[in-house]
Amino acid sequence: MSTPTPLLRLSDIVLRHSDKTLFAGVTLSLFARDRICLVGRNGTGKSTLLRILGGEVDFDSGERFQQPGTRVGILPQEPNLSRFDDVLAYAASDGAQPHRARMFIESLGLSAKQATAGLSGGEQRRAALAKALAEEPDVLLLDEPTNHLDIDTIEWLEGEIARYEGAVLTISHDRRFLETVTDQVAWLDRGRVAHLAKNYRHFDTWSDKLLEDEAREQAKLDKLIVEETQWSREGISARRTRNMGRMRRLESLRQERRSMVARPGQVQLDSASSGTSGKRVIEAEGIAKTYEGRQIIAPFSTRILRGDRVGIIGPNGAGKSTLIKMLLGSVDSDQGSVSRGTNLEPLVLDQMRTSLRPGTTVWDYLADVGGDQIMVRGHPRHVVSYMRDFLFSERVVRAPVDSLSGGERNRLTLAKGLANPSNLLVLDEPTNDLDLETLDLLQEVIADYEGTVLLVSHDRDFIDRLVTSTILLDGKGGVFEYPGGYTDARQQHQTRLKDQTPDARPKARKESERKKASAKSKLTYAEQIRLDKLPAEMEALEADIAKGESLLTDPELYSRDPDKFNRITTKLGELRDRLDAAEMEWLELEEKAEG
Repeated sequence: MSTPTPLLRLSDIVLRHSDKTLFAGVTLSLFARDRICLVGRNGTGKSTLLRILGGEVDFDSGERFQQPGTRVGILPQEPNLSRFDDVLAYAASDGAQPHRARMFIESLGLSAKQATAGLSGGEQRRAALAKALAEEPDVLLLDEPTNHLDIDTIEWLEGEIARYEGAVLTISHDRRFLETVTDQVAWLDRGRVAHLAKNYRHFDTWSDKLLEDEAREQAKLDKLIVEETQWSREGISARRTRNMGRMRRLESLRQERRSMVARPGQVQLDSASSGTSGKRVIEAEGIAKTYEGRQIIAPFSTRILRGDRVGIIGPNGAGKSTLIKMLLGSVDSDQGSVSRGTNLEPLVLDQMRTSLRPGTTVWDYLADVGGDQIMVRGHPRHVVSYMRDFLFSERVVRAPVDSLSGGERNRLTLAKGLANPSNLLVLDEPTNDLDLETLDLLQEVIADYEGTVLLVSHDRDFIDRLVTSTILLDGKGGVFEYPGGYTDARQQHQTRLKDQTPDARPKARKESERKKASAKSKLTYAEQIRLDKLPAEMEALEADIAKGESLLTDPELYSRDPDKFNRITTKLGELRDRLDAAEMEWLELEEKAEG
């Protein structure tokens, strides 16, 4: 049997920047239908490697092979739209079909005739993503595709990638996204790529074992490598071990919240929860907000107690930041009331990006009052000791901040912000543009934080790992609070919607043809196409479920082949979840079509 030819292949790629070797012999192949995530510490060259794969960057030695006729599409971090007047002209360039470009533009929340001049960075990246998808290349290279997308759009993108026929290689900090869309991992570490032929959820265990084996087999590793790499990885492994205990503690806290939350959007006011002075951090009663005749936030009540970790999720433009500002008192509510506890010291980190003055050293930036100490939430810490908490080595202590990689600058500004004293930590989209290791670190800092946390984020895994309850904004003014993280909130919200319309799905299916005519006038172009495709998808899922259930009727299957039994059972659970999601999506589109 002949070996298949890759669509793209890099062989022994070497690239040097000044006196630093970025790639010391990288080999990487992409075959048809591959789903690969490229991971590695920030500053290792992931984006550069992706651009080499795309043919946009030269290298010192090695070979790049592209199978003749193979079309390669790339989503860059910084797209250039300056040559085009509007979004559609840009997205439909380079051979993309205009109708596909228009569909993806609308799905990503943009307007086809929107002028490219004046687009925000996030809008430019969404336009570039629409263009990359519309081109239908044989190989799709995605650099941080989920940045600036809300959760609903990220999940839409996951569906598009699942249906995509070509090969995909993606760089992302979104763990849930990587686990959903990829089945292989390429780990860029110290100038080389190691390959794991499994889903990203296996990466931590696999990479730890590789490093342990390496440490045993190569006792004479260069001292610098030991200090700069092994120390960092060992620290990450230790944090993972500690995080297991934190997750158990988090589940205990969630159980407490379940006893408090009586129904969606309302918190039971238990007399025993009044506690001692200062236990109540924020209490809101019936707060609401309307802008230009549109209700952004319907009347909503909540009680946030000392030590709570509250996640806030919802589509872009749903009012998440407005809700935060109302709870903090910087924006007035149209009705209702908000009371805040005494002695609150809020710390708001909205972007985690401060201006780093060129030429300032890392040491001087942190210890900005002189000496070798930095006050960390009221307690003195040595600068070097505190830096190590944020994955910095002593080697960069006296380095100018402008010599750091983007990920290192992110970590540095995060370290500076979190050193400030506070007892209420407010984070508005803190995970944007952070590498996976910094996300691990931020998760640890929040888990250890002694005060109360309000967290706005589109990172589902991040929310699941951290919060005790989740406030969900549905984008239509509705605000609902559920105990648990993102997954808990989404499941409870879907159940709530089903309970409100118990007979809607079967009735709607019988009336499908009648509603299609109405849908054309009330749905976007992309939504209409999706609505037309969903019935066939649901039928296929139902058939697959029936087939799996039929296999499980064999009474001897488990004793004869327990692994097969477990595989079928796991697959059935996944199929049922996908069917539930498809039915809910279909119902929501049908309801929108009806107005």
